[in-house]
Amino acid sequence: MKSDWQAAWFSLVRPGLRTVFALLLLTVMAAPAVAAPITFNTALPVARGEGILRGQFKYLSASDAGSANRELAVSMVSLVGVYGLSEKWALFGMIPYLNKELEADTPSGRRSREVSGLGDARFWARYTLFQQDRPGQTLRIAPFVGIEMPIGEDNENDFLGRLPQSLQLGSGSWDPLLGVVTTWQTLERQIDAAFSYKLNTAANGFKFGDLTRFDLSYQHRIWPRELGAGVPSFVYAVLESNLIWQDRNEVGGNNDPDSGGTTLFIAPGIQWVSKRTVLESALQLPLIQDLNGKALENDFIFTLSFRRNF
Repeated sequence: MKSDWQAAWFSLVRPGLRTVFALLLLTVMAAPAVAAPITFNTALPVARGEGILRGQFKYLSASDAGSANRELAVSMVSLVGVYGLSEKWALFGMIPYLNKELEADTPSGRRSREVSGLGDARFWARYTLFQQDRPGQTLRIAPFVGIEMPIGEDNENDFLGRLPQSLQLGSGSWDPLLGVVTTWQTLERQIDAAFSYKLNTAANGFKFGDLTRFDLSYQHRIWPRELGAGVPSFVYAVLESNLIWQDRNEVGGNNDPDSGGTTLFIAPGIQWVSKRTVLESALQLPLIQDLNGKALENDFIFTLSFRRNF
């Protein structure tokens, strides 16, 4: 549960978050849109004085084959704001709105527990450490560092009592993250690779396992096949993969044997890119799931999003 000083701080900060994003996106200049990854945000391209707004909808389905026949559905609508502070620095911010519903069989029948609201916000900065531009192509390497802030409620209750920590909207903890992203782009194709690590800290006697992931995205222009004057938009075929490893959660200082593990997703997608707008969609399907104990297995993650450059 948040302390009194944290509750007061959040009451001041929450309204301000909307103002910050509004000012950020209204004061930046127009910029052309380009292809970018769909399932991760760290490689979004932005130049000095430019801004990006990405609105994204994700739907996750997870289940197990145990006696409880658990089924988890998570819907998330997130807003991602990006601003090019300089030639080297880009600032990112993400605020999600979540709906989580867990159904399970119990001795008294099948029960459903559900919660909706703002989730934890994430802010990070990216620095272009290396850039090599050649005719028709560019290569960039950029480390990033940030923090996940406990904006979401982390002490929600329903008719059965306090919701499990994994079903809460927020973690209640301040969690640092860092990583590096590499982008190679030509006029026809683009490859993005990102490595990230998130150190989860404890709150409410609970600690989510630290998260390590490696993301890879390949985008290939399929229309028009030949570039020419006056082409208003482009279509890209996208293929992405996400390798995610999470350590076991800790409850009261003890490891939860039914949590954590390794998952490898493959995600085909499609992208329509116009001068300043991008529409895109991808479906993440698990190829490998090596999870611990009775941890819920992912069925799929569907993503639909738009991106607007300013």
